[in-house]
Amino acid sequence: MKVVMIILAVTAGLWAAIEVLLRVLLGFGNPLIYIADAECGYLLAPNQRVRRLGNRIEINQYSMRSGAIAPLPDPETLRVLLLGDSVANGGWWTHQTDTISEIMARQLRLQLQNLPSNAQLSSKVNYADFEVLNASANSWGPRNQLAYAKRFGVFGAKVLVLLLNTDDLFASAPCAEVVGRDRSYPDRQPRSATLKLLNRYLLPAMPARQLAASQAESGDVVGCNLEAIRQIQTIAVSANVEFLLAVTPKRHEFGEGSRDWEVKARERLAELVEREKITYIDFLPIFNSAAQLPTLYRDNIHLSPQGNQLVSNKIGSQIVAVFLYKS
Repeated sequence: MKVVMIILAVTAGLWAAIEVLLRVLLGFGNPLIYIADAECGYLLAPNQRVRRLGNRIEINQYSMRSGAIAPLPDPETLRVLLLGDSVANGGWWTHQTDTISEIMARQLRLQLQNLPSNAQLSSKVNYADFEVLNASANSWGPRNQLAYAKRFGVFGAKVLVLLLNTDDLFASAPCAEVVGRDRSYPDRQPRSATLKLLNRYLLPAMPARQLAASQAESGDVVGCNLEAIRQIQTIAVSANVEFLLAVTPKRHEFGEGSRDWEVKARERLAELVEREKITYIDFLPIFNSAAQLPTLYRDNIHLSPQGNQLVSNKIGSQIVAVFLYKS
């Protein structure tokens, strides 16, 4: 009996040690929480601050991956609203300061500070600072982003950047049913970090067909997403905001090349861009010409810190061209 008690005590101590390690050092006991939303599908719950594998993640009062903000910017601050998916958001694998929005804000401030004294500045308002808001969530597509823009507006931004990846052209309609059912979208804190780790990485997920059934969609999905992009542009134009569309490719589009359906979707997107006169950055040729191409991705879709840097540079340069220099 005494041996049994010792074994139980050692087991309990080991479990407690593992629990502390997972919670304190790795952040597994405190995941980001999602809330279901009828229009947006789901949102990151407001006002969260967590750490995961050492990466700080902050969600503000408007479910953005940004610090707390005022509803409108200071008059001397040029505010940029970035709408996106997990590429823009950065997920748990990206520290807050390494997200595309944070990098872009730093680059814009640096370019503003380093303007030559004889620069021919635009007749538009001269700004003293830049702010880039990050309204994004994992697996959001154009229709999620449109719903967010309809709900919250543009927050006084002068530029609205819609950052997509090729997969977003095939994104399903917003679906709230994943919240609390798909383990990637928890709606409450787990009782145990150890059990959370087991559930997240070692135990089988809910059968995909059960979740897919609630998201099944027929018809022209690409067409629906292109229309959502057009409507986001309309919101920007109506608010007198510059609209910029940027699309990053999937990694396989370089090696094996884009699939037939991806090529067709991109062709339809190009037609929309031309017809609506949308300012567009296609990162496929940009990435393809980059000497550091193998280092730009962390997986097939998501970018590495180097990839985030390149995307931020290109978008930031476009913003500078519009707002700082005479056209």
